[in-house]
Amino acid sequence: MLRSLAISNYALIDTLEITFPEGLIIITGETGAGKSILLGAMSLLLGNRAEKEILKDDSKNCVVEATFTFEPDSSTLELFNEFSIEPSSEIILRRVVTPNGKTRSFINDQPIGVQFLKILSDKIIDIHAQHEHLLIGDSRFQMSVLDSYAKNKNELDSYQSSYTLLKDLETEKELLSEKIRKDEQELEYNRFQFNQLEEAKLVPGELEELEAEFKILNNAEEIKNNIQLAISCLNPNDISVVQGLREIHTILDKISQNLPAAQELAQRAEACRIELKDIESELLLISEKIIVSPQRAQQLDERISLLYELLRRYKAESIENLIRIKEELAQNLLNTHNDQEKLEKLNSEIISAQSERERCAKAISKTRVDSSVGFASELRDKIRELEMPYAEFKVIITESSNFHLFGKDEVVFTFSANKNIPPRELSKVASGGELSRIMLCLKAVMARESGMPTLIFDEIDSGVSGSIADKMGVLIDELSQNMQVFAITHLPQIASKGGCHLLVYKEADNTGKAATKIKEIKKDQRVMEIARMLSGAGLTDAAVANAKVFLKT
Repeated sequence: MLRSLAISNYALIDTLEITFPEGLIIITGETGAGKSILLGAMSLLLGNRAEKEILKDDSKNCVVEATFTFEPDSSTLELFNEFSIEPSSEIILRRVVTPNGKTRSFINDQPIGVQFLKILSDKIIDIHAQHEHLLIGDSRFQMSVLDSYAKNKNELDSYQSSYTLLKDLETEKELLSEKIRKDEQELEYNRFQFNQLEEAKLVPGELEELEAEFKILNNAEEIKNNIQLAISCLNPNDISVVQGLREIHTILDKISQNLPAAQELAQRAEACRIELKDIESELLLISEKIIVSPQRAQQLDERISLLYELLRRYKAESIENLIRIKEELAQNLLNTHNDQEKLEKLNSEIISAQSERERCAKAISKTRVDSSVGFASELRDKIRELEMPYAEFKVIITESSNFHLFGKDEVVFTFSANKNIPPRELSKVASGGELSRIMLCLKAVMARESGMPTLIFDEIDSGVSGSIADKMGVLIDELSQNMQVFAITHLPQIASKGGCHLLVYKEADNTGKAATKIKEIKKDQRVMEIARMLSGAGLTDAAVANAKVFLKT
């Protein structure tokens, strides 16, 4: 339950601190006094968006702080564990809005995110805002109410997991199918390119070797003739220079015993002979290798032309680049094949996911059907207590043609307030006052089922008056026997219920500016407030007398 609330620098509030008891707390005040401001501050604390315009003094922080006591259930303990929060039966929530519009949130002085506040608020407090009764005509709201009554969160989570998985698989299939479609358009061309490069039997460094060989072949006769001329220079007039150097070596070697200098000259002559002999041998060998072959030259020319054509066509700088391009084409062809296999696997997974979605949808539908009769019966009985003795309420569940995030069901609340009139769609037949009463009954049923510790009604009595308002007040009072209930109201029949009555009012501060304040009123003050609600600004003795009657009742 909500134990205390402290607000500073929020809208018309300078500072405000108040504690709350158990049971029913009535909140009243003249129009414009600031009742909605209190609710706005609470909503801010529970994760609603903050605007810097809420600052009364835009040079200071706005701070909203509240203390709650409750017994954490298993899901709340899981939430605390997920966000690394120490579990406690008493928590202090604080939200700070700085002058630049930024916010900070805390639980027991530990920083937390707004998302945590939003999740936690669904477990500790339910705020029924003004005009929320209009939501009861919305099909999604009706389904969420029935699901809450059916307590089918596990079934709903399982269904939504299967629904999301299938959506993801279908999206993946769509993207893959589009990729395959595009790949198939390029497949034949890719295969043609790959085959062309494969048939070329590319070899790294081949072009350079071919060009060198072609250059020799293209000048073979000239090269061969010049080599022969060089060889003939080593044998002028059929006299071998090499042989002459051998003889020089022999002659000088003979006289070296008597002329030591001849020994070195003999050695140099021998070295020249060996070098010339080697040159002659290599020239002969080269000459033998050079073959004048126009056919080979033509083959080389054609091969070189092919390689240059491939380099040009594929915008490659070398044979190595062409080989890499061929390997990429081969990988693309392989990927296309792999994508087809992946698509087949996806189709299989989708069929399985569809089956699981269907199973989960049937399971969640069963929980709705099983609980709908009891839900409708309870709600009908409570509605009849609010001066609609012939009211009928039924839940119609039909199967939709398509799956949606909440299954395959369509849930429609039907209602009739009159005898012998069959129920019709609630949103089309219920008046504003009837919607308010139905929403109150709905909240009463749901509060009992959910175990919510605190419930706030913001003018749920819209569109009703008289004895109906009194009976709504009785129902609200009954609710407060098992939980803490706040009722912001403009009706004296409801304001007279409960033991705690808070008055919201405006008072000028030191600067003459209006400021919203709140105080508990008792005895005569409460009588006068109820009388004001009965008669307006001009209090009458009859209104005061009626107020006393209301309070005694």
